[in-house]
Formats: sequence, C-alpha cells, structure tokens
Amino acid sequence: MDWTSILAIYVLFWVISAFIILPFGIRNHAETGVDMVQGQADGAPVNFRPGRVLLYTTLLATLAFVLFYFNYTNQWITVEDIDFFGSIERLAD
Repeated sequence: MDWTSILAIYVLFWVISAFIILPFGIRNHAETGVDMVQGQADGAPVNFRPGRVLLYTTLLATLAFVLFYFNYTNQWITVEDIDFFGSIERLAD
C-alpha cells in the first residue's frame, strides 16, 4: 500500500472519529445553569474543549486505523468472510 493511500485512509478514519467524539461531554447553558448571551442558540455548548476533542479523535482514529491495517496485511476478515448472499459466485458466472 502506498503512503498516500495510508494517509488518505487515516484521514477518513480521523474525520469519522471526530463525528463520533464530538457529542460526548458537551453541556449547554440549561444543563450547567450559565446565563445565555444575547443571540446565543439554545443548544450552543458552554464547555467545548477542542484540545480534548482533537486528542480523543486522534486516539480513536489511530486505534481504528491500526486494526484496519493489521487486517489488511494479515487478511483476518476478507470479502469472502462477509459475503452473506453469495455475490462473488454470482459475479463469476
């Protein structure tokens, strides 16, 4: 696998991990008892910590990518393993 492919796949894992991590730990003004600023949306977060989000996102993406890469090199789960409907045989005909 080329390094550009590795980088592209890792970036995809990172973006997906960011969307998984973002909702955790966020509290709005109603949950924390903080007064709203004029013009603030009702669901705007009070305690957003971008550094923590970046750290957890990077850890989750790295773990997922390492599992993906080991599966890619060792072939633990292949297309034949997840072909529940016999699509490979139908395509061969």
